[in-house]
Amino acid sequence: MADHFCDTTSGPCGCGEPIGGVTIPDSALCRAITEFVRDTETELLFNHSSRVYFFGAIAGKQRGLTFNPELLYAATMFHDVGLMPSHSSTDRRFEVDGANAARDFLSGHGVDQSDIEKVWTGIALHTTPGVPEFMHPVIALTTAGVEMDVLGLTYGQYADDIREAVVAAFPRTARFKEDIIQAFYDGIKHKPDTTFGNVKADVIADKEPHFHRGNFCSVIRGSHWHA
Repeated sequence: MADHFCDTTSGPCGCGEPIGGVTIPDSALCRAITEFVRDTETELLFNHSSRVYFFGAIAGKQRGLTFNPELLYAATMFHDVGLMPSHSSTDRRFEVDGANAARDFLSGHGVDQSDIEKVWTGIALHTTPGVPEFMHPVIALTTAGVEMDVLGLTYGQYADDIREAVVAAFPRTARFKEDIIQAFYDGIKHKPDTTFGNVKADVIADKEPHFHRGNFCSVIRGSHWHA
């Protein structure tokens, strides 16, 4: 599955009305991904993940990056699957749970191992700011899409009609900001230790005022080393 720049306004990737020159790739793999994620996630997370794909792919076109849209679709659609009870472990970061779910799914569909690793890494690092942007476009654009839809960091880089079209296709709830924070909390509250060194520690602290987050310096000082 070679990387390519996809002009999704025409050709084999065309599926539905394009938004900013982007559509969901019209392939058996992407149809299977859509079905799996729609059956696995809540409507809130499904629509969020779909918007992340569009915002990420549009960012890729704006930056002139070369990427395989099927792989980006896989990474963006699976990036929050680890929040769901059916795919949540007791002791791993939810990002790793989602990445593992994507790896299992893609392996079952005959995707090349090197491509699976791109998807796995894109999901695993999507809450680690400052690193993915320097990596493979599938990894970088997964984070770019998340940062746009959740944090609005690049809000001004998308034309009004593009933002409105993406939201019209995959609506945000009336209280999306609070709803997505609650969804994050619901997916990780049973394993707060996995948020150490992770932005998701802020979610636990927001919902549980008495939560004591891990401290990197305390770990150093409390180690078995004498000095």
